[in-house]
Amino acid sequence: MRTVTIFGGSGFVGRYMVQKFADKGDLIRVAVRNPIAANFLKPLGEVGQITPVQASILSSDDIARAIHGADVVINLVGILYEKGSQTFESVHVEGARRVAEKASEMGVSTLLHMSALGANKASPSRYASSKAHGEEAVLKHFPQATIFRPSVIFGAEDQFLNRFAQMALISPFLPLIGGGKTLFQPIYVGDVGDCFLKASFKTKARGCTYEVGGPSIYSFKALMKYLLKTIHRKRLLIPLPFWLAKGMATFTQFLPNPPLTPDQVELLKSDNVVSSDSLKTEDLGIRPKALEALVPLYLARYSAFNR
Repeated sequence: MRTVTIFGGSGFVGRYMVQKFADKGDLIRVAVRNPIAANFLKPLGEVGQITPVQASILSSDDIARAIHGADVVINLVGILYEKGSQTFESVHVEGARRVAEKASEMGVSTLLHMSALGANKASPSRYASSKAHGEEAVLKHFPQATIFRPSVIFGAEDQFLNRFAQMALISPFLPLIGGGKTLFQPIYVGDVGDCFLKASFKTKARGCTYEVGGPSIYSFKALMKYLLKTIHRKRLLIPLPFWLAKGMATFTQFLPNPPLTPDQVELLKSDNVVSSDSLKTEDLGIRPKALEALVPLYLARYSAFNR
């Protein structure tokens, strides 16, 4: 029986990760800032199998306590926008560095790190550049770490399709930022969890970077059309030039839960698809599920016929 520490295990991806590893019989420590709020994860395993523990990835002492005796360490912690002390630099770079450094010092055999497709140190997006610098910091301290770069992740609790479906309930139109031409390769959250699980047993995966995406590529416009068709609602699709979107984001970034930030606009200027020469889900023996097979199941609550 292995001991697995999952940083960020109470988030969208984390809850699926906890389930996958618990089903394999592992003892799970869910390292989060608020353990009480993570108690909802306990029923995913047997009594005593899943234990939330308090830890901040910005504290080396917290990290050391959370990974003491762990066989596998997983870092899923990430942010989509900056707020207070939670900056891209502190979370994606410094936090990732601390986890890797402590994992190496304490003799952890396997480190799995969540990055993002499009991670690039030269990117004008601070999110994308910080993800790349984070990868570099991780590999410097733990060269055998396995890194995953997922495209947009979808699932019942996602903040992508759900957010636009919610918008379609109250708005007569949906914005197509940059004309809706940006390409995505959405991957199901459960498949991401399977990738991490498979890699945790595969010694050949150590030191490798996997770009993980679903079986199909869609433009942003195609995704919005599919969403509207699925929830049986007619809405205008209005092209929004990048310059105008960035101007609007200058104001919306100050909202408590900003729908759009200037940095996200920069991110949308680049396609989010798996490169042809990268290691992929199939290299781990996983065939990713089609978006069309799963999305209707959880978007049904937004349907015009669901009244």
